Amino acid sequence: MITLNKKLTTVSFYTLGCRLNQSETAVIETAFDRDGYRVVSFDEPADIAVINTCTVTENGDADARRLVNKACRINPRVRIALIGCQAQIQKDQLLSLPNVQWVVGNQRKMDLAAIVSEFESQTEPQVITPTISRDPFVSPVAGLREHRTRANIKIQDGCDFFCSFCEIPYARGRARSRVFPDILREARLLVEAGHRELVVTGINVGTYRYGAYGFMDVINALEDISGLERIRISSIEPTTIPRELFSRMNKTSKLCRHLHIPLQSGSDAVLAAMQRKYTLAEFAEFVGMVRDTVDEVCIGTDVIVGFPGESEAEFHATRDALLSLPVHYYHVFSYSQRQLARSRRAAAPVPDAVIRERSKILRSMGQRQREAYYRSLIGTFQRVLFEQTKGGWFSGLTDNYVRVHVATKHNIANQIGKIRIDRVDAGKVYGIIEEI
Repeated sequence: MITLNKKLTTVSFYTLGCRLNQSETAVIETAFDRDGYRVVSFDEPADIAVINTCTVTENGDADARRLVNKACRINPRVRIALIGCQAQIQKDQLLSLPNVQWVVGNQRKMDLAAIVSEFESQTEPQVITPTISRDPFVSPVAGLREHRTRANIKIQDGCDFFCSFCEIPYARGRARSRVFPDILREARLLVEAGHRELVVTGINVGTYRYGAYGFMDVINALEDISGLERIRISSIEPTTIPRELFSRMNKTSKLCRHLHIPLQSGSDAVLAAMQRKYTLAEFAEFVGMVRDTVDEVCIGTDVIVGFPGESEAEFHATRDALLSLPVHYYHVFSYSQRQLARSRRAAAPVPDAVIRERSKILRSMGQRQREAYYRSLIGTFQRVLFEQTKGGWFSGLTDNYVRVHVATKHNIANQIGKIRIDRVDAGKVYGIIEEI
């Protein structure tokens, strides 16, 4: 039975980092809502503030500290729960921050609503960071509190790859997969709640394996769900993608023509030092196959600038690779030394000023390449899932990950319309509605 006190308790949430964190926050919010807490915006005073942390880069660490201070300014008596990756491996540092009442690592963070209820009356901070299990997992509830047209659905967690720059295997644990029927249970609930697109997410989604079920079995089963219009795949490692996925993108209306495939470097020497599992030639052959198989496909990638020992020539190799590969946008990350990553022992760190200058060059290149892809679509017809309106313009995403703006006086939120790409202006894509 829900107590009167709980009904009066407010809780706010802030998510840092990846789509997987977003998916998990949605589930945790739903659990709090069902337990009688009132969920409010992070910009409002709340009794409890939950920050789902990220520790991939130094920026993620700094953002957590900034958000703790913000929550305390909004409500000096707020009790703060820091959960997730940073909580798993930096609990001592997080406990020193003001008003922190709960530090909960990845093994138990999905139980946060129950943990807060159990220890709500205690004044001593609670630190719960047990070893992360390798067993298959289920989600306690469906993440139904996402007020958007798309919903993220978690199918996998953890990683066994141990790239030298990354501490995710320590923060998230080893690779493990979600119980197959539990994926479909949540997917059906999300579709019934009105979500028309599901984004399949995890730390290393292509390694999904539950008994006899693999990654393509998840895709096949999602395609059979009535009412689901789109299936989008989040970031996926190049060595884990089934080749049959490409032909399926051309044959099905549900599978989005969009892949985000991390490269990290265009230098084979740096890739080897990073302990990646491919050469540049192998990556190029792979993405070339995607381009040649899937019409109007959008390919995104990640690169890290300033890995220890990266020479000027090796940076130029990355720059040249990004110019020659069939990739349409890329996320540029400045190398961050992580306390548990193997690269922390590497010699010859790249000066910060050099990293900033190289990052600036690649980001400018990336903007030009993204706009070139946009312009290549002018005159084509695309289907857009509309999401939001601002200043008389409705915007939404094509299946190949292009945000399109259209002028309309009608409310077309959460509808899929056929539009013609009309123009690109100042980096924005504009279209004309053909039919809704």
